[in-house]
Amino acid sequence: MFERPQGGERAVLVHIDFQARDEGSVSEFQELVESTGAEVVAVVTGTRHSPDPKLFVGGGKAEEIAQALQSHGGELVLFNHHLSPSQERNLERVLQCRVLDRTGLILDIFAQRARSHEGKLQVELAQLRHLSTRLVRGWTHLERQKGGIGLRGPGETQLETDRRLLGDRIKMLNRRLDKVRKQREQGRRSRRRAEIPTVSLVGYTNAGKSTLFNILTEAEVYAADQLFATLDPTLRKIELDGGQEAILADTVGFIRDLPHDLVESFRSTLQETREADLLLHIIDASDPRRSEKIDEVNLVLKEIAADEVPQIEIFNKIDALEDGGAKVERDSQGVIRRVWLSAMSGEGLDLLRQAIGERLSEGIDERELLLPPSQGRLRAQLYSLGVVVEEQITAQGESHLFIHIDRGEWSKLEREFSIHEYQLKAETTQASLAGAGLGP
Repeated sequence: MFERPQGGERAVLVHIDFQARDEGSVSEFQELVESTGAEVVAVVTGTRHSPDPKLFVGGGKAEEIAQALQSHGGELVLFNHHLSPSQERNLERVLQCRVLDRTGLILDIFAQRARSHEGKLQVELAQLRHLSTRLVRGWTHLERQKGGIGLRGPGETQLETDRRLLGDRIKMLNRRLDKVRKQREQGRRSRRRAEIPTVSLVGYTNAGKSTLFNILTEAEVYAADQLFATLDPTLRKIELDGGQEAILADTVGFIRDLPHDLVESFRSTLQETREADLLLHIIDASDPRRSEKIDEVNLVLKEIAADEVPQIEIFNKIDALEDGGAKVERDSQGVIRRVWLSAMSGEGLDLLRQAIGERLSEGIDERELLLPPSQGRLRAQLYSLGVVVEEQITAQGESHLFIHIDRGEWSKLEREFSIHEYQLKAETTQASLAGAGLGP
């Protein structure tokens, strides 16, 4: 209904509290809007017990928004909430301007920041999925069937045509992203075969992930003091103490109410997080709302099935604290759980490198298995994981495998294949293997 202008948009923001007032959410939303280049001219707030099914806000609040538009020369209205397609259309009809919800805004930011081929594909897929529920908005000809000379056909309406074309485009994007996912999986298999662990940076947007990534890897990833400065994933090799190597992955930042379409579309990017050997959860130590943001990140990690990956909390920006100082915190078992540092000043980076090396080395076990020929699927799985160090075949055709495997991966295989039975068998027959000249 309303075409988007090329620039210089003046926005009126709307935030409705359904429980207690959350000023942090309002300020974060304002920062999101400003990161798109729009100018915030007014903020309208209010409270309700539940959203109005027609306008999301009540009639009186809609009139207040209209007055704010008129008095400040606003060009669009942005809601810090998810709006249904009908609510969006009804609000545009009442306010006579473009209306966008939180999901649409975040999609717009991602569209601006995508640089790589994969990133652009993922953003377009998320946008099309979001658009598919809003096709009817603003069209006046959709209920008419095509007709006239050269246009007569099977009686398909314009709306049906648009939906069909949209569905075709979504299928094509999924096919292209499947190829990208396969390429990423090949890279992960190569790293497993080379026994190079992967460490993934995760955290709330603007916590300092890219700044830390650049310092650790001497890379030049774009880093700025704004939300979602990093969108495209970047992988670099780093050297730890003792000559140990690891792959460090910088990923997109998380945020409260991250749109489901984005989580689904960025599946291949988030796979780096799910398949990592260790997560570095970057936290802005100077943020008064850091506890809430930690919970939000952990919720997203659970949604993408990465909540069981070992994690170290990295409290960044200690240079902004009055009593800040680099340190390491351990739990009651002596395992490193937190590192306090400053990516900007470099204070505490040596502690971080030591912590990464310690956590990675403690999570790898050496094991051996004796597999009968009937366990070919398990043998193939171990090879695909790149954990087989050596294999010897017994006279009975059994595979005697020596493996180095992450404890978390081992637990998954134990549940799926009942490995403990074969491990026990390997231990009890080790003497006979050695006697036959097949032992280690």
